[in-house]
Amino acid sequence: MSSIAAKLKELGLSLPVPVSPIANYVPAVRSGNLLILSGQLAAGPEGIAPAHRGKLGGSVDLAAGQAAARLCVLNILALVNKELGSLDKVKRCVQLRGFINTMPDYKQMPQVMNGASDLMVAVFGEAGRHARSTIGVAQLPLDSAVEVEAIFEVLP
Repeated sequence: MSSIAAKLKELGLSLPVPVSPIANYVPAVRSGNLLILSGQLAAGPEGIAPAHRGKLGGSVDLAAGQAAARLCVLNILALVNKELGSLDKVKRCVQLRGFINTMPDYKQMPQVMNGASDLMVAVFGEAGRHARSTIGVAQLPLDSAVEVEAIFEVLP
């Protein structure tokens, strides 16, 4: 068992089946030692759960938003594993970009995105510390509460 797979097991997590793109794009692009991931929604095997659908500050509370952000990261890790064959080929997480579906006056976007950032650090340790942008948006695909993009530095 790889060290990252063991860490996921220790955290009580398992990787989902990667979600297929819902439009005309590829889920990941490798350029040199970078792996750039398209935005991943808070989708599970049955689609987006009601708790992860809607707007922060409206029908979605902070805890559900953080859980949605964690699910986005699990979907990202599933794609990385599929693309690289092992999460142990990740040298570091370089950047996360979070898009938070919010009511106009919602101000806790950074706290929502901490759900994604905290999981990345829990899985990769110091190599999971990353630069980050968090943006509140008026709407996301499939009414997801959160969408997260990622860039990783990977081993050759």
